[in-house]
Amino acid sequence: MIVRRSTAVLAATVVIGTAVAPAAFAADASPSPSPSVALPSGLYGSTDPTYDGVWRQSLALLAQDTVGVKPAAKAVDWLTGQQCANGAFAAYRADATAKCDAKTTVDTNSTAAAVQALAALGGHDTETGKAVAWLKSVQNKDGGWGYAAGGASDANSTSVVIGALTAVGEKPDDVSKGGKSPYDALVKLSLPCDGADAGAFAYQPDKKGKLAANADATAAAVAGSLGKGLAGEPKQPIADPLSCKAADGSHPERAAQNGAAYLVKALAKDKYLKSAQPGAEDRPDYGNTADAVLALATSGHGDKAADTMRWLEGHYAQWAKQAGPAAYAQLILAADAATFDTWDFGGQNLVKQLNALGPAPESVPTAGPYPSSGAEKNADQAKDEDNKGLGVWWIVGVGLVAGIGIGFLLSGRNKKRQL
Repeated sequence: MIVRRSTAVLAATVVIGTAVAPAAFAADASPSPSPSVALPSGLYGSTDPTYDGVWRQSLALLAQDTVGVKPAAKAVDWLTGQQCANGAFAAYRADATAKCDAKTTVDTNSTAAAVQALAALGGHDTETGKAVAWLKSVQNKDGGWGYAAGGASDANSTSVVIGALTAVGEKPDDVSKGGKSPYDALVKLSLPCDGADAGAFAYQPDKKGKLAANADATAAAVAGSLGKGLAGEPKQPIADPLSCKAADGSHPERAAQNGAAYLVKALAKDKYLKSAQPGAEDRPDYGNTADAVLALATSGHGDKAADTMRWLEGHYAQWAKQAGPAAYAQLILAADAATFDTWDFGGQNLVKQLNALGPAPESVPTAGPYPSSGAEKNADQAKDEDNKGLGVWWIVGVGLVAGIGIGFLLSGRNKKRQL
């Protein structure tokens, strides 16, 4: 959701205190070549981290935390060591011992992603506090953020910053500039309901102020408009039919639902979103497809993303292997939000595959919430036999919780794995 995770290609950068044009990114580019120098042992992935080191590390740590994995201390230390004294993060600093200066590139996306990961892990209030203070200092007058500090606001950057604010307990509505909040900036980028791309979000207006639908921006903005971050948050399914409904600028939740309606329509034919990269328009965009699933689950429409998750189960392997840790993290976050089994996803263990790309975690759950092997299934069956005497009371209990809507929550991400 935001920039293309594994291989962001900067078209422009910003140095501390100097604003330039916003960055542009490849939609689903090939991974960067392996670097010629040894990478830090705490960093996830083996490809060149110049443009995505902090991003992929943040997603990896966030995904691990989401499924109950405790990351290695040196992986967390690597991320905190990337922070500049003013609180901002660059995409990657090869020499983290050197002080950040006017030549150090920093950006809102790396900073906000790091905040979300560190806030989820806990114990990093100093680092996240400084980072959020920097993000607030570079907020635009329209209430949003661009990739580069001072760059024109875009849906993706504004959404990832909203996620950072929420992660540290801030209310995005209260973080304003010129009387405008981040939600004001997002709603301005939503398309009306009377066109072919009804409900979609644009990345940015063009030079004439026209909005063009962008699936990646839409996936980001749906979660952002609901005040959620990169991990999303599964919501109990909404019974109302999903359709685009007119809304004024004061209703970000309505804009989010309109964006979800656009995503459902976009996924309907092929079950995946197509790449927007020139020359690759007929190819699947796996990362954006995973982001769309997360957005739908977060907006209460995870049931409408089930076919897409099943498509990803059968097609993700080659892409994830090439794209690296950020790809596995995206899949884990999407699958978890949609209540799919991350430990047995298309016959593979996504958690194990992500863990293998970095330092060994301090601890890993013995099993996920769903049986993922024959032994585990047999163990569960034996346990069921032992508990037959409780069957009647279990049925009564299920009936009671179903009546108040708790059944969904029991299968959601709040059900952390036991270590």
